[in-house]
Amino acid sequence: MSVAAGANLAGGVLPAAAAVALVVFAVRLAREPRRLGNAVWLGLALLLTALWLLRQALHLEWLTPALLALLAVAGVLVALVLPAALLVNGLRMWRREGRGGGNLLSLGLGAGLLVLEALFFVPLGRWGSAVVTIAAVLACYFGFLFLSLLVYSVAYGRIRRRGGLDAVIVLGCGLDGDRVSPLLAARLDRALRLYSQETTPPLLVVSGGRGPGETVAEAEAMHAYLRERGVPEDRILREDRARSTEENLRFSAGLLPGDARRVVAVTSDYHVFRTAVECRRLGLPFPATGSPTARYFLPSAFLREFAALILHYRRTTIGACVLIVAAGFALTVAG
Repeated sequence: MSVAAGANLAGGVLPAAAAVALVVFAVRLAREPRRLGNAVWLGLALLLTALWLLRQALHLEWLTPALLALLAVAGVLVALVLPAALLVNGLRMWRREGRGGGNLLSLGLGAGLLVLEALFFVPLGRWGSAVVTIAAVLACYFGFLFLSLLVYSVAYGRIRRRGGLDAVIVLGCGLDGDRVSPLLAARLDRALRLYSQETTPPLLVVSGGRGPGETVAEAEAMHAYLRERGVPEDRILREDRARSTEENLRFSAGLLPGDARRVVAVTSDYHVFRTAVECRRLGLPFPATGSPTARYFLPSAFLREFAALILHYRRTTIGACVLIVAAGFALTVAG
């Protein structure tokens, strides 16, 4: 087969593969929106489409210089601006939110990317260079998964939900002393908007136990917040034992009356998709919706959500990593 024929074949395969990935995504989305695999298929469809468009654009001589310049700028942004932005965000999180592991994810990732990039300029020998290359491939793999999840999470959060709600479950997320934090207040305000939109006001289930350093259970503070805003006592249910998203959902579902069929879980926007995945895992037919979050908080928050979802699918993740590492070492030996 000639080079030209091979190029033409590749040009035909890319759009066909992108179309297949898009159809698979659409079918899976229609069947069950709360699946992590949906994000992967959407990401694959977008990646294959981008590669096909890039290939087509490179055939236009008048566009090639501008396209190459655009790719160079994108490379600089990924290699330098992204790690620097992550470092800045990590330091900001450190100052505002403390030194908790979740708050330092962006700082650690930014530093890790800079170290990995620097190692490409260090003479490490054949096997050392192979290890660095494998680490870079793993970084690209997880970067693809993260971007796919980010895009799908945003899309999932914008899916319109039907009205006629019977109950709204509000997930706790920590207090300021004995009062709700700004993050939790945003969740409660979102629940109040849903509550006010219904002709028959739904039940509001506030869920959260008493965490370290808190003087009352989160459910108690959430209950007080809703009562101060005019929600009648008989429309609020308190679940005051939960210490995790899973327990929030499971314990709250146990409080619902048998005729509560249309239920939605309210959380922060960055946490919506993982909440939906958790509902599916628990066999609960609940969608999730989100409230706005401060922008500086989002990078670390999305990284934390990504890590939690990867742990949900750790067998698949470990298998993919083993395959990448094994292929890398096999190519090094063969070379």
